[in-house]
Amino acid sequence: MSIDGTRIGVVVVAYNAETTLTSTLERIPAHFRQQLDEVIILDDASSDATTAHAQEWAGRVPDLTTVVVTHTKNLGYGGNQKAAYALAAERGLDIVVLLHGDGQYAPELLPEMVAPLLVGDADAVFGSRMMEPGAARAGGMPTYKWLGNRVLTRMENRLLGTDLSEFHSGYRAYRVSSLNSIPLEHNSDDFDFDTQIIIQLVDAGYRIVEIPIPTYYGDEICYVNGMKYAWDVMKDVGEYRLNRMGFGTSQWVSQVAEYDLKEGDGSSHSVILDMLRDRPRSRILDLGCSGGVLAEKVRKLGHHVVGVDVIEIPGVRDRVDEFHLLDLAAGADQDLGRDYDAVILGDVIEHLPDPLVTLRRAVELLRPAGEVIISVPNFGHWYPRLRAASGLFGYDRRGILDDTHLRFFTRRSLLRLVRRAGLDVLEERHTGLPLGLVQDQGEGKVSLTRRVDAALVSARPPLFAYQFVLRLRPHVESTHVSVFEATRASSGGHP
Repeated sequence: MSIDGTRIGVVVVAYNAETTLTSTLERIPAHFRQQLDEVIILDDASSDATTAHAQEWAGRVPDLTTVVVTHTKNLGYGGNQKAAYALAAERGLDIVVLLHGDGQYAPELLPEMVAPLLVGDADAVFGSRMMEPGAARAGGMPTYKWLGNRVLTRMENRLLGTDLSEFHSGYRAYRVSSLNSIPLEHNSDDFDFDTQIIIQLVDAGYRIVEIPIPTYYGDEICYVNGMKYAWDVMKDVGEYRLNRMGFGTSQWVSQVAEYDLKEGDGSSHSVILDMLRDRPRSRILDLGCSGGVLAEKVRKLGHHVVGVDVIEIPGVRDRVDEFHLLDLAAGADQDLGRDYDAVILGDVIEHLPDPLVTLRRAVELLRPAGEVIISVPNFGHWYPRLRAASGLFGYDRRGILDDTHLRFFTRRSLLRLVRRAGLDVLEERHTGLPLGLVQDQGEGKVSLTRRVDAALVSARPPLFAYQFVLRLRPHVESTHVSVFEATRASSGGHP
């Protein structure tokens, strides 16, 4: 029965658990059964009588809704959980507890597992065998497993900025709405699923509460390959860190819709701001403004900014003077006004199927002598060259090889494009590697790496410039020269 309208369920993952499943289920406290809405037992294609035991137990507790699912194909530990949480959401549960059919985690603590969720203090609750010093070893955890657990947890905490006592317990309770908001369907089907879900919860800012649980090691069969598991979980943490720095496109790592502001000394957006800094108050069109963070800084320089993007990021209208929801790739038929002093295309044209059309449209929106400012990643940079030459070419979460890029530009192809659009280059600047994403420089410090990179960019931009930033003006085919003609005053006769 629901508690204050909150529907609670227990999902039991089981594989070849015929000798332990019934006793594990019997250990669910009687008073807690009365609070449960459903028990979902998932037999992951066992070769024994696990399903028969699950069905027999379900028949003996008619006062509790019990769903028994038998997979015809083994989905793996992670795959079984995915199926469990999808079914829990489908059946309208609000809180779900993960229980293992081998009895390794104490069903007697189910009330304590859900308590923080019921009072709104947590989005996830983890049972930890490491919270009480010495408890894990006293409960029979082998020394090598205890040591591996401690080492891996310490490393994971350090890399993720967390302070969990244990990453590797399988006793978990979740708010189903939290599970629905993270990309579980892309997680591993193996045992590192549990680590990936921690990373996803931390990344989403959800609250995790730990409670102490007893450690129990019996004669159950362990299907975990320890060395492979250690490699997988550290790979997951490293993969997450790299994705957050822009490398790789792992689908299990969430991606925000807003395009990040590129801040820092010498970044493309700081160069654009510098180009606008000394201008008198101007009317500026920011095409592809994303969340309006760059536009907000442009406004602080005293300019009037009209923002345009294909999606509306929450808060963007507060950061621009005027916002238009418009798909640049589909054509700019919407009336955006005219006579802009400048049109900004900051990291935009590489996302368009036909950037020439957009550049020509930008020219049409300018006042006479108005300017177009664009920033574009350099595909001729050594990083994509090295990836391609080594046969390891692939897309990244951001940067030059951003997986949303439809076009790649070298310096030569970019200059050819702007000439075709009828634009002349007034100023060309280059940015270096975005070292701020991967390196903490420290306030007031400039690293040797940054100095070397800046020198290389200056020496050979086509190879070392990370981005090109161009200030452009429409080309004028003919010029009018003002001619002054002075006529000598007549003195009464011909000269």
